[in-house]
Amino acid sequence: MVMRLPMPEFCSLDMLVQVIAERQGGINRDYFNSVAAEWKIRTDSYIKYGGSPKFVSTWPAIEEDKNKFLNLYESPGIKSAHGAMLSALRDDHPLSICPACGEFGEPNTLDHYLPKTKYPHFSVTPANLFPMCDACQSLKSSKTGSALEPRYFLHPYFDLFTSFQIIQLTISPPFNKPSFNLMPHPIWGGWRKGLIVSHMRELEIERRYVKFFRNEYKRLVRLADTMRRKNQDVRGMLESNSETLEYPTRNSWEYIFYSAIVLNSDLMNYLVEEELPPYP
Repeated sequence: MVMRLPMPEFCSLDMLVQVIAERQGGINRDYFNSVAAEWKIRTDSYIKYGGSPKFVSTWPAIEEDKNKFLNLYESPGIKSAHGAMLSALRDDHPLSICPACGEFGEPNTLDHYLPKTKYPHFSVTPANLFPMCDACQSLKSSKTGSALEPRYFLHPYFDLFTSFQIIQLTISPPFNKPSFNLMPHPIWGGWRKGLIVSHMRELEIERRYVKFFRNEYKRLVRLADTMRRKNQDVRGMLESNSETLEYPTRNSWEYIFYSAIVLNSDLMNYLVEEELPPYP
């Protein structure tokens, strides 16, 4: 599950120019002036290739001076351009789910899509930064990819197909004690399917979904039982709930859950007509 996000309002190339301009009165003026042209080329490359580590290389020449870049992120000036940008991306967003996994809850940290430990020159590049939950950030860590899978993770700014549903849930009988399976939505194949698989695996999304599924399913059965006793329209409620949860993304845990129910005619008949188990 990943949520497609609009590109930050802060231009990555403009931010680079502002950072260098703000260094002109400091001890690192000459250093940043000397790397400015190459830094711009590498930022252009990031935008061109959507941050893919398959095409965006590290910068070995700056390794011994990497702290000059990392300090921009770790200790931004109060009135600095990049400090204002970091604050806005971290705190001034409307997100109520993590855009990396789809779990409900406001993401409270910033992630560097290409990790700042390996790519310090992108530590304050807006296109490389987006909100993320603590669990995802811990699991993602400094991973990017491997020889067989050059890119592990979906990018919320550049992977345009994440505007659509990318993961499908299958719920299997017996429905009084169901099992479930999360998999890439069947409309996706090729490199997109492979990327969805690696993203799910590296962020351990299926393992993390277990508790949510169990609790939500019990809540669903209790709700269906209550509505049936009151002669209310269970089927209509579930269909309306699924439609409502399409916003802000079809890749939230809730939407994936309820859309799977609505599309499963056997399960819908079970909830509407058959004897339901008593859940506390």
